[in-house]
Amino acid sequence: MIRAALLGATGSIGAATLEVGREFRDRIRFVSMAAKGNDAALIRSAEEFGVTRIALQDREAAARARAHFRGEVLEGEEGLARLAGDPDADVVVNALVGSAGLTPTAAALEAGKRVALANKESIVAAGEILTRLARERGGAIVPIDSEHSGLLQCLAGRPIGSVRRVILTASGGPFLRRDLATLHQASVEEVRRHPTWAMGDRITVDSATLVNKGFEIIEARWLFGLEPEQVEVLIHPQSIVHALVEFVDGSMVAQLSCADMRLPILCALSDPDRWPSALPRLDLAAIRSLHFETPEPARSPGLELARRALAAGGTSPAVLNAADEEAVRLFLERGIGFGQITRLVGEVLAEHQPVRNITLEAVRAADRWARSRLLDLAAARSRK
Repeated sequence: MIRAALLGATGSIGAATLEVGREFRDRIRFVSMAAKGNDAALIRSAEEFGVTRIALQDREAAARARAHFRGEVLEGEEGLARLAGDPDADVVVNALVGSAGLTPTAAALEAGKRVALANKESIVAAGEILTRLARERGGAIVPIDSEHSGLLQCLAGRPIGSVRRVILTASGGPFLRRDLATLHQASVEEVRRHPTWAMGDRITVDSATLVNKGFEIIEARWLFGLEPEQVEVLIHPQSIVHALVEFVDGSMVAQLSCADMRLPILCALSDPDRWPSALPRLDLAAIRSLHFETPEPARSPGLELARRALAAGGTSPAVLNAADEEAVRLFLERGIGFGQITRLVGEVLAEHQPVRNITLEAVRAADRWARSRLLDLAAARSRK
């Protein structure tokens, strides 16, 4: 029986994790759950699975929960960290969105736990620190991203020295064929209409700019010990092939599956085993053909930003993540246009002087600076 702490239980990945838990009640037991601020949904899920310990990042939500939940209610960043380090949990599923996921990821690895990680911001901002912490404390990071789960399955324990390159696939988002002259005018509603995946707002926006795929380049670099130039991206609109690995002898291995986040979640929880499931299967005869193409730079500014952040090193990826998080929030609140997201993020990244020998505090300081600087730049643009 796997005892799991589920952080981010009310988001899209959290909901999919709960579905996996329902199918495998005889193998998975949730011992705690956490969310940002949706106390009502969190309490419903906790009661369904018999969880008696929850945490809410939002302190007002935690106060509301104490009036209705019979178990223990923790709050704030420290509450999330306590759940992540709880000795009752074997695995911590981190499905939190944004930089809020960094502290609990570090706390879980500090405690030597396996982290099933959907919170890519943790690895983007502090991959060097977290992977080192996992090695030193005997913990492990198992990715939930479909692409990195695919890489893990393709590699199957083979040494990285045998790998020539890896390829991450991207659907191309909602604007793969849109006229570039109008792309900067895309509305919030248009951006939210992702053609393949049902995801939270931030990831959906980042998929439209390909910042999300840029983050995945950074993730792959740290999760698998790859050099940045070994990680490539191809557009694959069908979202059937999630990752490919080319070995030094010229052989290539690919991972294929239906576009369903429950599979990488199941892989992360069951690793290194395989559990029989009722998840959808591919019908290759019905698919008939698979299509791939090279990303157009004008449609994929996020890839170039990620390459720049990796090349600059140090705290630059943390700045990229924080600036993008603020820019996406402003866009969703209709404070800036779609075309301004990556433009503003690029300006913040260009201004940053990276700290080379990074610590968690240096990452947090860079995060705070990037958010403040992006808001200042956005306000200045607005006044003009």
